[in-house]
Amino acid sequence: SLAPAPKLLMTVSLSKSNLSSSLFPLVCVAGQELAQGRIVGGYAPVPHSIKYIVSIQTTQRQHLCGGSLINKYWVITAAHCNIGVEKMMIVAGDYSLTIYEGTEQEILPQLLVPHPEYNRTTTNNDIMLIKLRAPVYLNSYVSIALLPRQGASVAEGRVCRVSGWGYTSPSGGQIPSTLRTITLPIVSTEKCNSSESFNGNITENMLCAGFSTGGKDACQGDSGGPLVCEGRVYGLVSWGRGCADAQFPGVYTAVSKFRRWIDNTIFSYYRKC
Repeated sequence: SLAPAPKLLMTVSLSKSNLSSSLFPLVCVAGQELAQGRIVGGYAPVPHSIKYIVSIQTTQRQHLCGGSLINKYWVITAAHCNIGVEKMMIVAGDYSLTIYEGTEQEILPQLLVPHPEYNRTTTNNDIMLIKLRAPVYLNSYVSIALLPRQGASVAEGRVCRVSGWGYTSPSGGQIPSTLRTITLPIVSTEKCNSSESFNGNITENMLCAGFSTGGKDACQGDSGGPLVCEGRVYGLVSWGRGCADAQFPGVYTAVSKFRRWIDNTIFSYYRKC
């Protein structure tokens, strides 16, 4: 069976004042050496047009993962982006990770709530909520993402948008200076789970997206970022086999399977705090 390869990016400094041009290193996941990386085949959107996306960074300002604001105090991302609350920082209102634009809001997290049934081996239930210490300020650069209702589905072939700050080529190269985005069609779970593809490793809590011809995909470094369909975050970048491979679509956490958990979690902490 295929070992899930989380699309996590680490160890490259993306300081506003000093961009490292070194390649992302290889990371060993479940016994496999996997190149880290990129949104492949995408383009730079209009600056600040994707207002709900955040960059999840280390306190040393190294970009780690993407995420989405779902209200002024909460961010949704992938559970495998969990590096510990004391090591993390959230940046909203960003477009270029290398240039100070004056639109950024840097906020420390108060707590991380990974799904209690997240499985590191299978990457099932790969979802996490982050509560911020202070609310974001909603303005023309920062807004809230909408979520699907519990159990809602998105049809095969529906075109969705995924965004992130990763490499732009499967072979690595120069880190892009701005956010990248790409549109991809949903692939049916049946097709994604076929013997020619993931061979049964796709659970009911996952969904797949990608072109049958390959060439376009999200990848390592885009982890936790939003897959938006019909104006709502239906997926979170989770894992895959390589990047932009025609045989293996990208795999996303199916957010609609967790809407009830999301609402209950936020409500429970609202009562406590």
